[in-house]
Amino acid sequence: MNATLRHRPLIALAALMAVALVVSGIAAVIDGRTLTGMNIWFKPIKFEISIGIYAITLSWLIGQLTRMRRLAWVAGTVSAVGLVIEMVIIVGYAAVGETSHFNVSTPMHTAMWSVMAASIVVVWIMTLIVAVALFRTPLGDRARTIAIRAGVIIAIIGMGLAFLMTGPTAQQLDDFQGIAGAHAVGVEDGGAGLPILGWSTVAGDLRIPHFIGMHALQLLPLAAIGLELFARRWPRLLNAEVRRQVIWLAVAVYALALVLLTWQALIGQSIVQPGGAVLVSGLALAGAAVAAALLIAVNAVRRRNAERLGEPAEAESPVLDVVR
Repeated sequence: MNATLRHRPLIALAALMAVALVVSGIAAVIDGRTLTGMNIWFKPIKFEISIGIYAITLSWLIGQLTRMRRLAWVAGTVSAVGLVIEMVIIVGYAAVGETSHFNVSTPMHTAMWSVMAASIVVVWIMTLIVAVALFRTPLGDRARTIAIRAGVIIAIIGMGLAFLMTGPTAQQLDDFQGIAGAHAVGVEDGGAGLPILGWSTVAGDLRIPHFIGMHALQLLPLAAIGLELFARRWPRLLNAEVRRQVIWLAVAVYALALVLLTWQALIGQSIVQPGGAVLVSGLALAGAAVAAALLIAVNAVRRRNAERLGEPAEAESPVLDVVR
């Protein structure tokens, strides 16, 4: 574990975000100003949490590397600098009571928005460099390797989905008010939304697939680590091959769910009101995931029983090939 948290700039960034989170939390309590229907400090709070988690995760991933480590170290440092720049602008705008994203109402606002956009593009490229390094480095356990590599690829896709928000909407083009870009699809930003998160409850919201995609970077490796801990207690039930199958299933479901959520947002459908083809597809995905999980479990039990009896395990179901 010690080797996983050695990237000092990223750990310093995470610590800075923790301090900033406390300050923003206090500000949210004493400052009642709102913007787009939410307390003006909620946006910094969300970004501070997300960036802090990202910094710790990226440091851990760099710590796994045995190849391209120096380049990945530089990429991590550049990412830290880029994220600090973004947070300074976001917090600064919150302090003065204005929106930071999509704001091109004056030359100064346009310049700040351009700096933010450029910094995020740089962070995206740096994450891609770390991803390449992870594909060139042996990571040991096969299930963990799949989870880490798939997690970083899905995260890169999720980060890239943010670019879908940066184009001006038809309404903005018809009546320009200094804002070019939006989170919501089908309504203006600032309408009814989930508490704190602000995700629209009446229309599509591109922040949802963006968020879900980015955090594959944490969730899939955590799933692999959780399975490893579980396997220590039930090694016969959850051996290396079973863990590999489970992780492949998790990756497939996660990736398909990301596609589904992106589709739902783009057609302007609220996350809390799924319907039509989106609802049918979601139910089909859930059903297929449960069926595949049951097949993996049944096969694992059969294999364990066969091993106890000293007999060869029965042939596995062809369906299990889907999650290999």
